[in-house]
Amino acid sequence: MSKIISLVCGIIFGIGLTISEMIDPAKVLGFLNIFGDWDPSLAFVMTGALIISSPFFHLFKNNKKPIFTKSFNYTTNKEINKKLIIGSSLFGAGWGLAGLCPGPAIASLALLNINSAIFVVAMFAGFYLAKLSEPTTHAR
Repeated sequence: MSKIISLVCGIIFGIGLTISEMIDPAKVLGFLNIFGDWDPSLAFVMTGALIISSPFFHLFKNNKKPIFTKSFNYTTNKEINKKLIIGSSLFGAGWGLAGLCPGPAIASLALLNINSAIFVVAMFAGFYLAKLSEPTTHAR
C-alpha cells in the first residue's frame, strides 16, 4: 500500500509541477531574475503550497507514525557543517544556472527535452559521486 500511495503522491506532485510550469526552466529562471524581468508567479505557487501543506504538517507531526508506513522518516540533525554548505551551494548554483531542481527535472523528462535529460543524468552522477566521497564505516 505504501508504494501505491507514494506513486499517487508522485503523480499528483508531477501534475502540480506541470500546471505551475515549474518544469519550464525559462519560467524558473524568470522567477530567479529579481534584478531583470522578474516573474513572481512561482512565488504564488510556493505560497499556495505552504498554505495547503502547513496545516497538515502541524496536524500530523505529533502522530506516532504516518498512516501508510511504520515510522516517520525525517532528520532531527540541525548541524550546519561543510557538507551542508557545499551541497546547498551546488543545489542553488544548479537551480540558478539550469532553471531546474530534482523534482521538476524528473517531471520534465516527460517533455522529451534533451536539456532536461542531460540535467537528470548529471544530477544522478552527482548523487553517485557524493556517495563515493562519503567516508566508509567498517563494522567491528
